[in-house]
Amino acid sequence: MVEIATTYEGGLRCRAVHGPSGTALVTDAPVDNHGKGESFSPTDLVATALGACMMTVMGIVAERHGIDLAGMTAHTVKEMTKEPPRRIAALRTRLSIPLAADHPHREALERAAHTCPVHKSLHPDIDAGVEFVWTG
Repeated sequence: MVEIATTYEGGLRCRAVHGPSGTALVTDAPVDNHGKGESFSPTDLVATALGACMMTVMGIVAERHGIDLAGMTAHTVKEMTKEPPRRIAALRTRLSIPLAADHPHREALERAAHTCPVHKSLHPDIDAGVEFVWTG
């Protein structure tokens, strides 16, 4: 169990503190939804969590097999619905992996990305496509 304490600071801004580490982050409403867009919006954090989660789970698999994934990147594009209710319509992620396309653990690494807890927690109506780019 992890506790995160979030405080509304006013002006559509929130401050969240991660209980175990004490690390804080700030969210702001996006410009297209009455905010200043000065920080991640709550839905931006979902997009961020998706890319970070996929790479983390891939990293766990890679470490188990002695594979170095340092330099791997995730680029996630978030799209919101155009019609109410406002929600995330798509989170399309491109993972660039610094390994050859014929790497013997390619299938296990791709499977790990698709089974990350954030990806598995997304509503099925969200287009959550993943593209793997093997750059090694």
